[in-house]
Amino acid sequence: MKLVKLIANLGYGSRKQVALMFREGRITDPDGEVLYADDKVGHDQVRLDGEPLDPPPGMLLMLHKPVGYTCSTKDPGRIVYDLLPPRYRLRSPLLSTVGRLDRETSGLLLLTDDGQLLHRIVSPKSRLGKVYEATLASDLHGGEAALFASGELMLESEKSPLAPAAMEVVGPRQARVTLTEGRYHQVRRMFAAVGNHVEALHRSRVGGLELGDLPAGEWRMLDEADVERLFARPEPELSSP
Repeated sequence: MKLVKLIANLGYGSRKQVALMFREGRITDPDGEVLYADDKVGHDQVRLDGEPLDPPPGMLLMLHKPVGYTCSTKDPGRIVYDLLPPRYRLRSPLLSTVGRLDRETSGLLLLTDDGQLLHRIVSPKSRLGKVYEATLASDLHGGEAALFASGELMLESEKSPLAPAAMEVVGPRQARVTLTEGRYHQVRRMFAAVGNHVEALHRSRVGGLELGDLPAGEWRMLDEADVERLFARPEPELSSP
């Protein structure tokens, strides 16, 4: 791939804008030698204003999504892409969220431009556990864990029962729920089905990846070891607490 197209596809600018960068001498090798648009060098040998290029296609990153942001690219309000370098929205292939968290849910959100990896993560065959910390409006009554684990819970307007889900009681009004599927507003609707209301919801883990101490609004790039960790998580226990 020509360097102009490579750099443009990473979102640094249109091909015309990148061509101007070459003419201005802003694109160099690691030693500071100016590169030209028809030079044949590896991705890791290119510098823009002295900085290495962003990762090539196949990028995966973790974002700590704050409350108040949506995963849409068209929402008129605040969107998760506002928390990333502006050029990330212009990458080709597109950098997409892996599933979604609604506006009022915070926590671990994955984004990738690798379509095959995205499909593998969201595929029901992967059975990746997604762990949510829920703060409730009313005290738990004690039967929620057994019902959630039964595989028999039907949500309003659904035609099939939910897959078994694990629930751990953390406090009188706090629960940790692990899902292996991702229906619309699932955790909120599960508690609504047992007469409760979720006041706050936070996703702390996907597969074997934990959000850890990553601050709200911050993100980090993931590497091959992180991907291995993502898929290494065993299926959750579904026994009652």
